[in-house]
Amino acid sequence: MTLAVPLLSFLLLQAPVANPAAEGMKALEDQRWDAAVAALSKAVEAQPKEYALRFNLAFGLSMIAGREADAVAAYRSVLELKPDLYEAQLNLGILLFNMKQFADAAVLLQQAAAQKPAEFRPVSFAGEALLAAGMADKAVPLLRKAVELDPKSRDAAIALARALAKDGKLAEAEPVYRKLAESTPETLLELATLLEAAGRAPEAAEIYGKFPDNAAARERAGEILLESGKAADAIPQLEASVKQSPTPANRFALAMAYFVTKQYDKAEPLFAAAVKDDPNNLSLRMNYARVLRQQRKYAPAAQEFARVASAKPDSAEAWSDLAGMLILLENHPQALAALDRVRALNAETPAHHYFRAIILDKNKLHEPALASYEKFLETSGGKNPDEEFKARQRVRIIKKEREKR
Repeated sequence: MTLAVPLLSFLLLQAPVANPAAEGMKALEDQRWDAAVAALSKAVEAQPKEYALRFNLAFGLSMIAGREADAVAAYRSVLELKPDLYEAQLNLGILLFNMKQFADAAVLLQQAAAQKPAEFRPVSFAGEALLAAGMADKAVPLLRKAVELDPKSRDAAIALARALAKDGKLAEAEPVYRKLAESTPETLLELATLLEAAGRAPEAAEIYGKFPDNAAARERAGEILLESGKAADAIPQLEASVKQSPTPANRFALAMAYFVTKQYDKAEPLFAAAVKDDPNNLSLRMNYARVLRQQRKYAPAAQEFARVASAKPDSAEAWSDLAGMLILLENHPQALAALDRVRALNAETPAHHYFRAIILDKNKLHEPALASYEKFLETSGGKNPDEEFKARQRVRIIKKEREKR
């Protein structure tokens, strides 16, 4: 936001060149701000009731980096002398806005807009200040008026769209965004984020897909498709995003899309790279382990599950997956130890009882194997018919062998 021009005091016309007021005005015209402030400070000391001099001093101060607080004080002194001075309300409001003191700026800019409701600048500035201060509902009417006053102002239009959206009027904001996008297509990206927040993710994904050269947009389009269960459709978007600008986020999303579509050979190197970049991310490491498992790379999969279980000993999921890998590797002692951890966490399922029974049975520990088979049959409830059939057979055989003894 830019300030209004200095006020031309009648002193400029009447005073001789040596007069500080005239010197100050000449310095302002030449944009010699320090000289202007020095001269006008002397003029104000000589004529403290002359509000025009104070206004010009405030303007000069506002143009010097680091003197903003002094400018604010100077403008306030102007308004003490002349409370309704439009130019002081406008300039002080703009200055406070630029200093991010939005609520104070909004008060002054609304006063300026009330004085000149048919002028674009005060109306537009007041609307923007209210929006920045978190008062979108009050900003909307002013910004509507600003757009009417200057239909070509992109700043006013985008501010109106944002105010409508923040005021919960996305249906009204959407056509404003789309109109702006006719000249600035990137405006649609802001609309897309709002549509996502409103639960309209498919529409947002459609917008993101319209920006093939924007890696971030393609990444988000792919993530939305992946989240909505359309992993196959997500892959082209994510592949393009990774190719254009690889990041840990888009590589992970692409890896997950490959994983979901069972393209494990493509997912593995992406997960491996992601784990290398973020070795403490246990969720990422679990997914990497599962990809290895799907490719029958049981030993490295077991290593990854073991790392997760070690780092998060209360994770029954990690211990369970580790047990499964160790069983396939026929590392029975460690597999039983992992199953014991699952039991200690009160997370046993029928599958855990079955796995325990198999291990014990293979190691000829028939009595505990029998107990585990029976516990499996008790808890499975017909949900695992093939395994239940095998368990019944082993129970019958173990009991018969026990009777022989």
